[in-house]
Amino acid sequence: MSKPLPVPPAALQAAVPSALLPTLLPALLALLALPAAHAGAQGARAQPTSAATPAADPPTRLRFVVAPTGNEARYRVREQLVGRDLPNDVIGVTSDVSGRLVVESDGRVLRDSSKIVVQVATLKSDQTRRDNYLRRRTLESEKYPTVELVPSTFAGITSPIPPGASRAFALTGNLTIHGVTRPTTWQVTARAEGRDVVGTAKTAFTFADFQLEQPKVPIVLSVADTVRLEYDFRFTPAPSR
Repeated sequence: MSKPLPVPPAALQAAVPSALLPTLLPALLALLALPAAHAGAQGARAQPTSAATPAADPPTRLRFVVAPTGNEARYRVREQLVGRDLPNDVIGVTSDVSGRLVVESDGRVLRDSSKIVVQVATLKSDQTRRDNYLRRRTLESEKYPTVELVPSTFAGITSPIPPGASRAFALTGNLTIHGVTRPTTWQVTARAEGRDVVGTAKTAFTFADFQLEQPKVPIVLSVADTVRLEYDFRFTPAPSR
């Protein structure tokens, strides 16, 4: 009596996407395993039977959301005050950040489902008068209440992030400020903390890039034209639906 054809070993390999969730970028590179498939025999008859063709499961998307804590957006602008010998950095901070990030199994960002949103009215520096000026004149926060980033691609990641290590890479995406949308490149450093992805992203632009009015007040001698944005992030896996 002939035995059924053996099942190819590759058909018995199973992908385990949940094990890849501790870090976003490694998942983009490591999520290449095939879903499990089975090949069976058609009964114990005298004639040989052929193995069934393995059937692949639908590709798995990775879904992350901005964690409830651990997120902070900042701007930095160099200014020279009247009566001061040296310039100093003005820093405005907010933790009012929300959003989500969805990545296909092949590493592509699903842009229609990915967005990071910052509420600009909650930005605070060390001077209330400055904050009020920026909200009313520069950012016009009543008309344009948010800054939005829609990520599009990751570049510079060639291997998974080992436990306890970090990786630097570039992120490109469309940034919308003051009603103006422009492509931007962010320098990112990320690491895994449990199932979360934690790190910092930085970019820079000029006031003119987003049609922002450069601050001009009597006590400020000059304001540098470059604005630096920084985002300390913590993404966590989205709840199962």
